[in-house]
Amino acid sequence: MNLSPALQEAYTKEHLTAREAQRLAEFIAWGPVVFQASRLMVKFGILDAIRDSKEGLTRQELCQTTGLSDYAVKCLLEASLCIGTILVDTDTERYTLSKTGWFLLNDPATRVNIDFNHDVNYEGWFLLEESLKNGKPEGLKHFGDWPTVYEGLSSLPPQVQKSWFGFDHFYSDSSFPEALEIIFKQHHVKSLYDVGGNTGKWALQCVGYDPDVQVTILDLPQQIKMMQDNVSGKNGAERISGYGINLLDKSAFFPKREGGLNAIWMSQFLDCFSMEEIIGILQRAREAMSADTRVYIMETLWDRQRFEPAALCLTMTSLYFTAIANGNSKMYNTEDMEYCIQAAGLEVEQIHDHLGQGHSIIVCKLK
Repeated sequence: MNLSPALQEAYTKEHLTAREAQRLAEFIAWGPVVFQASRLMVKFGILDAIRDSKEGLTRQELCQTTGLSDYAVKCLLEASLCIGTILVDTDTERYTLSKTGWFLLNDPATRVNIDFNHDVNYEGWFLLEESLKNGKPEGLKHFGDWPTVYEGLSSLPPQVQKSWFGFDHFYSDSSFPEALEIIFKQHHVKSLYDVGGNTGKWALQCVGYDPDVQVTILDLPQQIKMMQDNVSGKNGAERISGYGINLLDKSAFFPKREGGLNAIWMSQFLDCFSMEEIIGILQRAREAMSADTRVYIMETLWDRQRFEPAALCLTMTSLYFTAIANGNSKMYNTEDMEYCIQAAGLEVEQIHDHLGQGHSIIVCKLK
């Protein structure tokens, strides 16, 4: 395993004292209520009120500000002191925000992750054990009877959809400006397949960046309908088309493009499949390629992260795939992805690291 320097430092030696390790063990044991209490400190506006005050607030002032009972505020404040999101001045009984509380409140990634974990994952993770044993997303049954979450996206409750897409788009959107430069300035792409294009957000970025590029989105038929509704009337929409395909169907091949195909784009897509399925998808992509075609795989490879918290988020996201999404995929490391690429008859030409929120783009060509 080849880890980035930060991960090598974090994961290959012990850093905690015995007392610190014991506290972390208890933190894990009480993890579900740590999460919910912290989420409610945000939702109820308690952390906002504390942050916006000049000298901190007393419990009584927080009751007045939030409209919550003294009992509710007291329970949350005491829990949050122990969690580490707030501090207290024992002389004035005023509460202030800790550094951890500041990040909980203000870091966009943290806020996206809170919504995603509460709305999409929380109840389904109760069946993580069964999901790991069965290789199926048993926690998805909470929402509906679909084999994977992707068939059910258009039918999920509105708030769940909002949090799911908010999570998905947050991590990819930050990488788009650099990705556009890599694709269109380095390789002069005029025809592009966007595989698993979802709502068409990346396709709109492409047609807005290059006035000549033609984009075809390959996705499930129900996703193509959502995409068409989303891009309708927007700049460049006439250069975006859809091709309905079940990418898990081994007999469903990529369409051949007259005049050739320059690029096949897969953003945060292959992590939705098992390694065996990834190899099959890339083999079918290879059939649509020529020597001039490049496959661009954009993924948040957990072993290449510059900062350890990012690796934590990614390896935890793997368990969302286990219990909710499909039961057999994960956030992969470089070694796993390179194995799939080579097994599919492709080779890695170049890897671009540290785009946006920790993405890498693996550029592949025919062997």
